[in-house]
Amino acid sequence: MTLPEVVSTERLRLPLWTPEEAATILAGGHRDGWHRDYPRQDDRDAATMYRAGDPWGPRHVVRGTTALGSIGFFGPPEDAVDGVPETEVGYGLVAEAHGWGFATEALRGLLEETDREGVRIRASVEPENRASLRVLAKCGFTELRGSNEDGELVMARPLPAGC
Repeated sequence: MTLPEVVSTERLRLPLWTPEEAATILAGGHRDGWHRDYPRQDDRDAATMYRAGDPWGPRHVVRGTTALGSIGFFGPPEDAVDGVPETEVGYGLVAEAHGWGFATEALRGLLEETDREGVRIRASVEPENRASLRVLAKCGFTELRGSNEDGELVMARPLPAGC
């Protein structure tokens, strides 16, 4: 199972991080072409899980020529208890990019790719994070699995019929 190096949507590009970019993010640095508020703390946290060449790793969310945040998986899919390959997604944007539908568009773009691979996706979200709950609802995350050890809601998106 693999994903393209760059996933494109109507308004966005989602390129995988390079090793150099991951190192910059981990160090709290900044690069040309990145929004002034990127990387965020969540991006630095994602950089701790970075593995060079992993198509299931973190990606930039780029509009035009500016990286506004990140989206990616917490590792390659593994078989769930029902035998369906599954992995977790995480995403986040700089505050200035909120409210434009970019998170929904980026997640939908990745879900098109994971559907082709037959991979089910789950997400963990703080119950008070209404914006993220709306993004997940718009993207078909209908299965509520309870909460994790951090008190976050764990939701999954069933695979579309025929996948």
